[in-house]
This record gives sequence, C-alpha cells and structure tokens, in this order.
Amino acid sequence: MSVISHVCFGAADLARAVAFYAPLFEELGLKLRFHEPENGWAGWMPRDADRPLLIVGRPYNRQAPAPGNGPMTALTARSRASVDRCHALALAAGGTCEGPPGLRPHYHPNDYGAYVRDLDGNKLCVVCHEAEGDA
Repeated sequence: MSVISHVCFGAADLARAVAFYAPLFEELGLKLRFHEPENGWAGWMPRDADRPLLIVGRPYNRQAPAPGNGPMTALTARSRASVDRCHALALAAGGTCEGPPGLRPHYHPNDYGAYVRDLDGNKLCVVCHEAEGDA
C-alpha cells in the first residue's frame, strides 16, 4: 500500500494542464483514470494500482492556483533516459527548467534527476534512483 493517496497540482486552465502532463505521465507509466472538464480536473494512476492518484485541476475553492516556495512533487522514473525524456517533454510543452537532468550525488550516488516548473508554477522533480543500466 502506498502511503500517499493523491497529489493535486493546481491549474488555471485544465486543457493546457492536461496537454502538459499527459505525455509526462504516459512516459512514467501512468494511465488516465478520469478527465472531467465540466468539473475542472483530471487524474492519472499507476497502471497496476489504484493509488496514488496524480490530479491536475482547478483548486477546490475556485481561487487561482498559487504554488508555494518549497513544495515540490518528485516522481520516480524507470531509467535515466526516462528522466531525460520527461525533462524534454516538459520543456517542449512550455515548462521551465529548474535544474537539468544529471547526477546529484549529494543526495546519494545514483540520484539522477531533473527539475521543472509546469505552466502554473508547480515544481516537479523526475528522478531515477538506480545506477546506470540497473533500471
């Protein structure tokens, strides 16, 4: 059982957010669980489990999304090449680079990650914790 039930990324424009996240989540092996434009949200889940859900959409209080300084969601990739692809996909979809793909041995010797911000300023990390070729 995952300790995390769901993570929500606030989005001002659902169609734009889905266009940004769908290719990244596909690369990470997630599938679309629901897409409800009339309710302003969409959610993805692992292919082999119901949780955790990754949800993008309008904040529940209908206020503008406002990411904080410090909050970040890190998503696990199967390989370093997948980290590279996710970073490229995010930038191609209009995201901004917060740290290019690479080793970050100050975390641990095999930490290979990339950092981006989505179109609403939410900070994401995509990381592979395996040694090159082990994934």
